Amino acid sequence: MTLSVNPGPAADAADRLSALQDYQLVKNSLPRVRAAALAWRNGVGALLVGLIGFGLIKGRTDVGELASPYDAMVGFLLLAALVAGTTAALLLLRAAHGRPAAVAIREHKDSGGSALGTDHTEALRAADALLQGVVLSLACTALLVLAVGTTWYGPAKKDPRIEVTTPTGTRCGEVVRMTAGRLTLKTNSGEITVDLDSAAGMRAVDSCTSTTASQGSQ
Repeated sequence: MTLSVNPGPAADAADRLSALQDYQLVKNSLPRVRAAALAWRNGVGALLVGLIGFGLIKGRTDVGELASPYDAMVGFLLLAALVAGTTAALLLLRAAHGRPAAVAIREHKDSGGSALGTDHTEALRAADALLQGVVLSLACTALLVLAVGTTWYGPAKKDPRIEVTTPTGTRCGEVVRMTAGRLTLKTNSGEITVDLDSAAGMRAVDSCTSTTASQGSQ
């Protein structure tokens, strides 16, 4: 069986107009993606700068003030935010300005051997980089918000406690004040005062047990 191919009908004005519009769409795709990437880069950069500035002003200045494991959690969130933000910045720069390399001849031939085909391939890659950069930028923002929120609302590290041994028992709590040889401790049951002249020993402890953190006045 022999197949014969015959020419189709001649293109009319509508066909030529449609082809011209398709050509202009492909031709202008790369500049449009570049312009969108620049806008996103500037907008995301301003957002991150504002968020970081707000966190530095309002959050705790020392992560070491947080109780464990919240201090480590903030460090992990900040590290993840740094990785996501750096990757997002590189992708947005890639989308806005292209790769820092010349177009290879093989790549040019694979795109059809024309400047239009090469630009269209680059536009598709830039659009992918732009999308990934925006997603990672939002992830970076979310991680920074979590880190700053944890510094705000995370429990503070407890101050060291003092355990004082007296003839009538052991007293333990957080130091409130010391005047005239009398030490005032803050315990879970309230403030107690210990006479240091009668104390047999005193040492710093990380926490007080229920048996030593008794209330009373000595």
